[in-house]
Amino acid sequence: MLTGVSARIQKDRQKREGMGSNERALRFLNQDYGVLRGECLENCCLFEDPQFPAIASSIGFKELGPYTSKTRGIVWQRPTELVADPQFITDGASRTDVCQGALGDCWLLAAIASLTLNNEVLHRVVPHGQSFQEEYAGIFHFQFWQYGEWVDVVIDDQLPTKDGELVFVHSAENNEFWSALVEKAYAKLNGSYEALSGGSTTEGFEDFTGGVAEMYQLNKAPRDLYSVIRKAVERGSLLGCSIDITSAHDQEAVTFKKLVKGHAYSVTGVKEVDYRGRQVRLIRIRNPWGQVEWTGSWSDGSSEWDHIGDDERDGMVNKEDGEFWMDFSEFLRQFSRLEICNLSPDALQMEEVRKWHTAVYDGCWRRGSTAGGCRNNPATFWINPQFKITLSEEDDDPEDEELACSFLCALMQKDRRRFRRQGQDMHTIGFAIYEVRVIVGRRNVHLKKDFFLTHGSCARSETFINLREVMSGPFPLPRCPPTARPQLLCVSLSLSLSNLSLFLISLSNHSLLQPEMSEDDVDENFKNMFRQLAGEDMEISVFELKTILNRLVIQKDGSARLGILEFQVLWNKIRKWLGIFRQFDLDKSGTMSTYEMRLALEASGFKLNNRILQSIVGRYADNDTIDFDNFIGALVKLEVMFSESAPCMPLHLTHPCHYPAPPCHAPPCHAPPCPAPPCHAPPCHAPPCPATPCPAQPCSALSCPASLCPALPCTATPCPRT
Repeated sequence: MLTGVSARIQKDRQKREGMGSNERALRFLNQDYGVLRGECLENCCLFEDPQFPAIASSIGFKELGPYTSKTRGIVWQRPTELVADPQFITDGASRTDVCQGALGDCWLLAAIASLTLNNEVLHRVVPHGQSFQEEYAGIFHFQFWQYGEWVDVVIDDQLPTKDGELVFVHSAENNEFWSALVEKAYAKLNGSYEALSGGSTTEGFEDFTGGVAEMYQLNKAPRDLYSVIRKAVERGSLLGCSIDITSAHDQEAVTFKKLVKGHAYSVTGVKEVDYRGRQVRLIRIRNPWGQVEWTGSWSDGSSEWDHIGDDERDGMVNKEDGEFWMDFSEFLRQFSRLEICNLSPDALQMEEVRKWHTAVYDGCWRRGSTAGGCRNNPATFWINPQFKITLSEEDDDPEDEELACSFLCALMQKDRRRFRRQGQDMHTIGFAIYEVRVIVGRRNVHLKKDFFLTHGSCARSETFINLREVMSGPFPLPRCPPTARPQLLCVSLSLSLSNLSLFLISLSNHSLLQPEMSEDDVDENFKNMFRQLAGEDMEISVFELKTILNRLVIQKDGSARLGILEFQVLWNKIRKWLGIFRQFDLDKSGTMSTYEMRLALEASGFKLNNRILQSIVGRYADNDTIDFDNFIGALVKLEVMFSESAPCMPLHLTHPCHYPAPPCHAPPCHAPPCPAPPCHAPPCHAPPCPATPCPAQPCSALSCPASLCPALPCTATPCPRT
């Protein structure tokens, strides 16, 4: 199995080849639907999923856990055991196919119901060719978007039932099962049915489409919101709305006009009608319960319908199916929040729609290294992950006169529902955006504390909130000439540790600059001190320096002993590192805060990306502090890592070097056998060293391997020269 850099390279290559797209979805838990179905058909058996078995723990872990009152009496049954003629989809998927059961996942069901309004989008989630008739094997599969990739989730068709009825989502038609199976597949993706309880419709929208969501607070709605909704419906976007609650007692409380608080609704359409000589703007909404409808103006059976044409009325008024119309102004007063999911470019089928571009970048917060908290923590705010954005193309809207570049920014935390079983949940997250002109054209940038103490953000997420995702935008920026493209920095913030995805560009770099030294640089006083420590042989064992030298592997002749030059280098480094440690040991306690580690490493000559920094802090820190011994250990480890990975093309050790090596100034071996074995780096096609016959192919564009290849450690044959 590939790990580390190799795994990331392979994953990036597969992504460029289309793996992870909806057409080539990744196999969730490595289950191949085609292979498993074929095996079941060949063996004349029905599929039973070992990864999500029909047992109590698949239902839940707390309120729906094993042996609880809510799960007592539940039996897992296949549709073929429940009805005589089960159907996957009856007469096409519709909104009435999605009715809520005993699980508090109305947010998910509102999203599923919205899927039925766009057949193309629906069948990206629900693949064609599945039924209970042709080649039925008790196995189904569905596809969901997860943090930049589509995954194919395989399930068996055993569903939780009680007294012969489905416990969770069901269709208005009792022999139709596609919606119940979608819910089961999504429960498997998140660990259990109970993990789906409570959420935002946006979460379902995005996992069904791979799109980016917008959220509007209706008490601060823009004047053109009706136009925004109409355009969103026309281009196939998914829409949802809800009423905020002020206390736990309000959850799913029904108002006197039959609206449910803290409950997710789907927005399914808009229409303007001629009412008593004036145009009235209406909006159509659906309750996934399939019942409990609005009873105010324009509700089913209200007097307003008597004043519009019969044909128009007959096409709009519905029976008790959970769907109803409202006056748009009433909608703004009654509801608190509107969510719109804009479909990703590959999901947009209409050529007249101008497609937009997306980019997803991963990162993570780690306590002590990259989790700096919000602006209320000025000492650590700067260590949060930073992402650089360059806007270079204007996106003029023909309906306004403004020339601008704009973008949406969405920050998402990963896999939190799966951790609910361990008592964890969503973290509180947010982001801030800064306009930074000093970084134009520069890549290796991580802005420090002083910048954030003197600059305010130009945009930010509206609130810090414990949702899976926070999103703000679109952020319009004034048009700039090509030579002065807007440079923005996004700082992603978390009050706790978590993985994250961001639709921006990640800053990531590493570098190490080392001064060259020779024995001529060693002064006489130091030689005398070294002679006293090392003796007349002028060499010192690593054991004589105890703890510090036990960490050191900088000698270049492989002898495990230090000569005067190596000791001079070591001595100077330790003195330098001690000064740096004292500089960042602010309280003189003998320890340094891990939040200062990035600055201390940069002062030592290392500029590291977040991944390496997190690894170092995780290995060498204790209770968010690093003592001097561990600080030296980390620096020595970095010295060795960088000296071992420095061929002519940094860190690309998989390809041979085609560049000539520089002239060799290394002295010949003094006595056989020479401890310098051949290099483990890829073969180099540069000419041999001009100084003396070279024992092997020279090293990758560094000094000749007459003594030791500096690219990687060596362990093989002796040098043939003397």
